[in-house]
Amino acid sequence: MKRLLLLRHAKSSWDNPDLADIERPLAPRGVEAALLIGRTIAQRNWLPDRALVSEAERTRETWRLAAGEWLSRPEPSFSRSLYEMPAQAILGEIRRNGEDAETLLVLGHNPGLGDLAESLAGNTSNGKLVKSLKKKFPTGALAVFEFNGDWTGLDVGAATLIHFLRPKDLG
Repeated sequence: MKRLLLLRHAKSSWDNPDLADIERPLAPRGVEAALLIGRTIAQRNWLPDRALVSEAERTRETWRLAAGEWLSRPEPSFSRSLYEMPAQAILGEIRRNGEDAETLLVLGHNPGLGDLAESLAGNTSNGKLVKSLKKKFPTGALAVFEFNGDWTGLDVGAATLIHFLRPKDLG
C-alpha cells in the first residue's frame, strides 16, 4: 500500500509588498503550523521516503520546519515547476518521481494541490473528509491518501483519502 501526502505550504507573510510572490516567507502563524504538522506526521508515522517540494521560499521554509521534527527525512527534490503547477501536471510529477517510495510527500500550492486532492479522492473516500477538503484546502493543510499499485498507476479516483488535517484541527 502506497501513501501520498499532499501538504500545502503554511501561511505566508505579506509584510513586504516588494517581494515577488515566489520569495514570500512564512508568517509567524505559518511557522507554528509547519512545526505542528511536522510533529503530527512524525507522531502518526507518516514519514516520507521521498519529497517533492516547490522551490518557493514559503514551501522551502515549511519543509525545513516540518522535516526538522522528524528523526529521519529524505533529501527533498526542489522543483520550480511545482510552483503554480495545475493538478494534472502535479500528478505527472508524482508518476515520474515517485520511484520506489512507499510514502511520497508533495509540498506545494493551491489551486493545483487542492484540485489534485479532490480529483484523487473521487467518490471512493470518506464523504465527510472529501466534503471538508472540497470546502477549503487551507495553508498548512495535509491530505493523506492510500492506494494500491505503483506511482505510475496513480490516477483520478484511484486513491482513498484517509485523513485531511488542517492546522486549526491540531492546535
